[in-house]
Amino acid sequence: MIITDTHTHLYSEAFDSDRNEMIQRAIDEGVTRFFIPAIDSQYTNAMLQLEQEYPQNVFLMMGLHPTSVKENYESELAHVEEMLAKRSFYAIGEIGIDLYWDKSTLDIQKKAFRHQIQLAKAYNLPIVIHCREAFEEIFEVLESEKSDDLFGIFHCFTGTMEDAQRAIGYNMKLGIGGVVTFKNGKIDQFLNQIDLKHIVLETDSPYLAPKPYRGKRNESAYIVQVLEKLSELYGLSKEKIGEITTQNSKDIFKV
Repeated sequence: MIITDTHTHLYSEAFDSDRNEMIQRAIDEGVTRFFIPAIDSQYTNAMLQLEQEYPQNVFLMMGLHPTSVKENYESELAHVEEMLAKRSFYAIGEIGIDLYWDKSTLDIQKKAFRHQIQLAKAYNLPIVIHCREAFEEIFEVLESEKSDDLFGIFHCFTGTMEDAQRAIGYNMKLGIGGVVTFKNGKIDQFLNQIDLKHIVLETDSPYLAPKPYRGKRNESAYIVQVLEKLSELYGLSKEKIGEITTQNSKDIFKV
């Protein structure tokens, strides 16, 4: 069984003490494809190092995370453009809007989000969206950029059925992770009404560990708990869920 983790921060400092062992645990569980989102320029070298060490397993994105959109965001976007011009990446991400930590940067977050969507179109790449307490703001930007060449993943989807349908309407797959296993996560109440062709699996490790690891450090091997929950919700085998969601990731990332 091949399982794809479409969103994992393997370079995180949380893994500094056992990174190789943690990656091997995931590979042992059948997780052999890891898509790595960018945050900002300070993590670029660590991402490139990961790719060098795991060239068959690690696939890199490039982008500026919304919580890193600060006074220097223009120089950070210049770094994104420089990296895109220098070599290939599989997506522009993670990008978007986050109003949980700082509402005062909304205007520049929107500018950075829109600019990076336009970069994705120029390079014919998918976008990977980070949305926290900002569904309306995200949809407003997506509506203004809506086109046939806009596509990607709505990472860590935690919205309503209506939000899901709107996201799918903008050519987005829904990134489903540990939240689907939470009692108060709510998406488990309607997810099986959404065709599996719109779903990809992710962990967002080291964040958002699924039950029974909730509150602890997440890792890519724990995507198996997400897989098991989707198997239960859809009434399909874990192998079938893994096969369909991996194919969906191939359709998005073209690899």
